[in-house]
Amino acid sequence: MFAVHLMAFYFTKLKEDQIKKVDRFLYHMRLSDETLLDIMARFQAEMQKGLGKDTNPTASVKMLPTFVRAIPDGSEKGEFLSLDLGGSKFRVLKVQVSEEGKRNVQMESQFYPTPNEIIRGNGSELFEYVADCLADFMKTKGLKHKKLPLGLTFSFPCRQTKLEEGILLSWTKKFKARGVQDTDVVDCLAKAIKKHKDIDVDILALVNDTVGTMMTCAYDDPYCEVGVIIGTGTNACYMEDMSNIDLVEGDEGRMCINTEWGAFGDDGALEDIRTEFDRELDLGSLNPGKQLFEKMISGLYLGELVRIILLKMAKAGLLFGGKKSSALHTKGKIETRHVAAMEKYKEGLANTREILTDLGLEPSEADCIAVQHVCTIVSFRSANLCAAALAAILTRLRENKKLVRLRTTVGMDGTVYKIHPQYPKRLHKVVRKLVPNCDVRFLLSESGSTKGAAMVTAVASRVQAQRKQIDKVLALFQLTQEQLKAVQGKMRTEFEYGLKRDTHLLATVKMLPTYVCGMPDGTEKGKFLALDLGGTNFRVLLVKIRSGRRSVRMYNKIFAIPLEIMQGTGEELFDHIVQCFPDFLDYMGLKGAQLPLGFTFSFPCRQTSIDKGTLIEWTKGFKATDCEGEDVVDMLREAIKRRNEFDLDIVAIVNDTVGTMMTCGYEDPNCEIGLIAGTGSNMCYMEEMKNIELVEGDEGKMCINTEWGGFGDNGCIDDIRTQYDKKVDEGSLNPGKQRYEKMTSGMYLGEIVRQILIDLTKHGLLFRGQISERLRTRGIFETKFLSQIESDRLALLQVRRILQQLGLDSTCEDSIVVKEVCGAVSRRAAQLYGAGLAAIVEKRREDQGLENLKVTVGVDGTLYKLHPHFSRILQETVKELAPRCDVTLMLSEDGSGKGAALITAVAKRLQQAQKEK
Repeated sequence: MFAVHLMAFYFTKLKEDQIKKVDRFLYHMRLSDETLLDIMARFQAEMQKGLGKDTNPTASVKMLPTFVRAIPDGSEKGEFLSLDLGGSKFRVLKVQVSEEGKRNVQMESQFYPTPNEIIRGNGSELFEYVADCLADFMKTKGLKHKKLPLGLTFSFPCRQTKLEEGILLSWTKKFKARGVQDTDVVDCLAKAIKKHKDIDVDILALVNDTVGTMMTCAYDDPYCEVGVIIGTGTNACYMEDMSNIDLVEGDEGRMCINTEWGAFGDDGALEDIRTEFDRELDLGSLNPGKQLFEKMISGLYLGELVRIILLKMAKAGLLFGGKKSSALHTKGKIETRHVAAMEKYKEGLANTREILTDLGLEPSEADCIAVQHVCTIVSFRSANLCAAALAAILTRLRENKKLVRLRTTVGMDGTVYKIHPQYPKRLHKVVRKLVPNCDVRFLLSESGSTKGAAMVTAVASRVQAQRKQIDKVLALFQLTQEQLKAVQGKMRTEFEYGLKRDTHLLATVKMLPTYVCGMPDGTEKGKFLALDLGGTNFRVLLVKIRSGRRSVRMYNKIFAIPLEIMQGTGEELFDHIVQCFPDFLDYMGLKGAQLPLGFTFSFPCRQTSIDKGTLIEWTKGFKATDCEGEDVVDMLREAIKRRNEFDLDIVAIVNDTVGTMMTCGYEDPNCEIGLIAGTGSNMCYMEEMKNIELVEGDEGKMCINTEWGGFGDNGCIDDIRTQYDKKVDEGSLNPGKQRYEKMTSGMYLGEIVRQILIDLTKHGLLFRGQISERLRTRGIFETKFLSQIESDRLALLQVRRILQQLGLDSTCEDSIVVKEVCGAVSRRAAQLYGAGLAAIVEKRREDQGLENLKVTVGVDGTLYKLHPHFSRILQETVKELAPRCDVTLMLSEDGSGKGAALITAVAKRLQQAQKEK
């Protein structure tokens, strides 16, 4: 028993001594946690350098865009071909992806050799060989009669400008085919395939093997957004935010970046951790000075690194009694599979003895222990270096997503990772230590990168088909210049109809005289009350105007109108308005004061004087009964009488559009048009009296409230109305009416978007085909969401948050599509506004017989104010359709309430002038 203990003690002591001896000799290959964190930081800096347009040319880590924009979502289906060129064997694969939802993939494949004379010969012969193998495979599998999409896994650094194109930057590993560098490898393959008249394939994607690995794993785990290969070579890819990729146009969504991390350190960034053994290995390689990081990590080099170390230790008398064999002097005699075998638990020492004996050496027990430890240090350093670079990528992903903690999956492949018994465990442990704020799952790619190429092709095929369908929907909202000119012409015709006595009743644009016959001249003064009713809130204002100085001070209070009041009786509505007056008058210290009042009433009214207005019809969600066909000024006066607390002099009833024009006209005498782009849509302008057949008199001008929201109610713009416009109209309070308004105003744009999103989701083009209950709710998608989603300052992550508020679990790709839908709907609205405005400015120019017209348009409304692009598109459209009109858009800062007070002031001034006459 004592002898057994003595032997165990001797063996343990021997093992310790050998380990210490090797540790001393390979001291520089042991990397501390601090060193790994430092390497991680260096790699992060290199990534940033590689992503920048100006810094990329000098970056060693090239961060190549792959144009892979999406990972599988489970809806992929069909039959795909895949080729894998990049290792010691070449593989052709047929992948059958099942019907959506089942995530089932069936594969058939065939390996073909890659002889040295082919991979180091002429480039055209290499691709002809690949095409011959493909033809053989298709013949064997009975696929020659089919046209199939194909993905090419090409495991060498390529610069891509699109998914189906790649310029070879340099061969790596053992490949050296002539005449291929700096050419498009997809084009080379396509030309070779064309020589086979009996096969028909469509090359949809060029994929790096790392990207293929990520895509293979992403099909099984949607959280997978990183791919790592540790095999013959080593590399990593990950999904980067487009906004960070300077090398590619556009900043929406994400794109897979092939880091090509094997070249990390080629610029000298890792010289302090490279050893004499690394330098010797590099000098004897096919590409000295290149792929220095890869040469410390990958399967092509680990065995050779171990051989160089063992030879040096033998020369120093530290191994094999100083004896060497010719095999130990021979490059490539120790392979990575030997390293893996020597590190096996339990059998490792026996394997070591066998391998060393095969090399013509006579190892002692101590030698075997030492050699095994050399292998451990070399492979552990490899895992450590990989872990540091991977930790840098994971940190970047977490920071891009602005998360405190990241949950993600890393797809893994490569012979070193697969066959080395200790490698995965070491890698995982170090990664988790370096990034404790990341929950990382490592998923082994069972089917290799070739399946991934097929998945990229399947995704590209799906995205291509989906894109066509989405573009088809978006195209419905894209108006040509001819269509906009037609809208302009039809609007102009409707203006003329509305102004003429004989055609007025048939016109959809009512062209209502407002009896506002003058603009402010600066002499107005006094205190005026204004009441502004036009939406879910109304305002009471006190406006103080000082003469001469064009100075206006305003005080106001906002009151809500509940839905039951908006859609109750007319008496209830006006009583509700009037009962808010005492609060305001008390607050302003005006109780008992008799002040002139202007009533801004933002609904179509027929006026016979400035203080009389018969409501034609409610719009914007109002439905109060017993109002249509009645004089709303009288209804307001009756409500004041019922209250019997105060007496107000209602001087003018004013449309909000007219109020906007007057507000801006007070600042700019050139302003003679008012435009509202908000909850509703309307426009007014100063018309020559001689053109208004509905009103007596030919002298001077009068403001016409066009009420253009009803344009198209006669079907004249049905050619540009979409199925979504019709659905919104059918579900509205006034079907068949206000059609132009329903295509342009804030009350309806969000609802149009909602209808499109539902339709796209039903067709499986959004939100994985899942319609949330909230999305089914009418009015849930407010127009303010369009403004927020289209904001240039808003990242897609924030767009996703907005969609999450609506119960929509969106991917990055979903968010891009939603943003495109919002853009299409709001752009069309702005262009339609522009066509209408172009019609009026051209009319004014022609009426005045001018070659060129200079005019200011006063504009108000939340859509115009809040939407980031609306005003620009509106202005561009007007310029395009009315090139001889110089139109300035002036935002009305104080709204239509101030305008009502100014109209009241102007009316009072004109009344006074009439009296004096």
